[in-house]
Amino acid sequence: MQMNNLFLQDQPLWKTNDYWTYAERQNRIYPEHTLRGGKWLIFVSNFYVNRIWGKIKIATEGGKLGGMSKVATSKPNPDFQNSKIKVICVYTYDWKDEVDVKRIRSELRNIGITRKISYKADEDTDQGKYRINSSEKLSKYYE
Repeated sequence: MQMNNLFLQDQPLWKTNDYWTYAERQNRIYPEHTLRGGKWLIFVSNFYVNRIWGKIKIATEGGKLGGMSKVATSKPNPDFQNSKIKVICVYTYDWKDEVDVKRIRSELRNIGITRKISYKADEDTDQGKYRINSSEKLSKYYE
């Protein structure tokens, strides 16, 4: 029974006390996050989010992705318009390191994220720039 509770606590759709749940790289052999950091944005229906998050969490902790990933939980968030979709963010340390950004994208494909996804700089997020409220192109990469 205790094992089931631990499992459920890590499932985004079961969490309601925080807006996000996180996964961090277990080995620290990855550059520190910089002011040019960013993330791949993966929008997932509620039906699939727990399954996809499980794969991304394992890949992040295992050192195959960047330094950190996060996923939106079921806690109602005023910043999100659609409660039937969750976002998973897979961070990279520097969007100008195209080799690293594309390596992480390749790893996401290996775990099943094959449709096109966008990459957004943290600077744009920090400035409150979102696709919904901006006519400018925000994606640094889209593949």
